[in-house]
Amino acid sequence: MFDDRADAAAALAERLDEWRGHHPLVLAIPCGGVPLGHVIAQRLGGELDVVLVRKLGAPGNPELAVGAVDEGGGVTVAPFAHTLGADAAYLEAETQRQRAAIRARRAQLGTSRPALDPAGRVVIVVDDGLATGATMMAALRTVRARKPQTLVCAVPVAPQDTLDAVAALADAVVCVEVPRDFHAVGQYYRDFPQVDDAQVAALLAGS
Repeated sequence: MFDDRADAAAALAERLDEWRGHHPLVLAIPCGGVPLGHVIAQRLGGELDVVLVRKLGAPGNPELAVGAVDEGGGVTVAPFAHTLGADAAYLEAETQRQRAAIRARRAQLGTSRPALDPAGRVVIVVDDGLATGATMMAALRTVRARKPQTLVCAVPVAPQDTLDAVAALADAVVCVEVPRDFHAVGQYYRDFPQVDDAQVAALLAGS
């Protein structure tokens, strides 16, 4: 159990200490991953930016990911998506909706400057936890296409099966807690408030 995102970030930064001195590029998944990424970038002497991906929500349950889309247009669909009613027509419509949301999000976050280039760098992709891992997997695929030297997935908490899935897409996976009885990321934080765009923009501006 973490007290809050700051506590989780401190624990995760300790596990990432081997990359201190490599000037890593810390790419946080908004919104919840940005407070962690801010701390980790400071601790490791790196730079902070965001990687913009959006989950494809299940029909009638938008918080449950049945896939994800990235800023470059790549789409990941979970193998169980059809069992939740996400047929091809639904997925196409949801994908277009989330692509529009990504464009709007970049403007909202005030990140009109060009994204920092991960090519040839140690890149650490951070979120505040993984459930299905769909969003993280989309982010890792996006970053891998930009040819980083080393690609690291870093999260405070995730179930083992999800970590196994993301491990195929990263050079290293760092996770603090791997509970057996995993239900949702928020259950492992005593204080887990929503992070809004204004907070993210402020953290990026101050990085």
